[in-house]
Amino acid sequence: MPTALQANPLSERSRVLSTAVVEAARRLGLGSTDLNAIIGTSQPSASRLLNGKYFIPEGSKTWELSAHFVRLYRSISSLVGGNDDLARSWLKSGNQAFDNRHPLDVVKRVEGLLHVCEYLDAHRARV
Repeated sequence: MPTALQANPLSERSRVLSTAVVEAARRLGLGSTDLNAIIGTSQPSASRLLNGKYFIPEGSKTWELSAHFVRLYRSISSLVGGNDDLARSWLKSGNQAFDNRHPLDVVKRVEGLLHVCEYLDAHRARV
């Protein structure tokens, strides 16, 4: 039986994913408006998340989308050698692979987020 001093694994997992989402959003220059559209949470929750006052509940749709968002950041970062300026530029520039739309606009829909992740993963495999 867990004692009060032991960490709850669910809350620890939520803290870790939430921290990763906040760091990825910060590095990509995304605010709460973009973040709430990407991970499917409310605007106030996205703002509280960015301010460290909210943790993403494990098992929720927001949890799943957040994991993909972190995957997106890791993929972009690996392709640009960790250069956050290049990552931000790529995310906010038109791309022929997405009908000349900005990847940032594409990832605001679930299928778009998955498509962009798959696109980036395919390009990472070439490196």
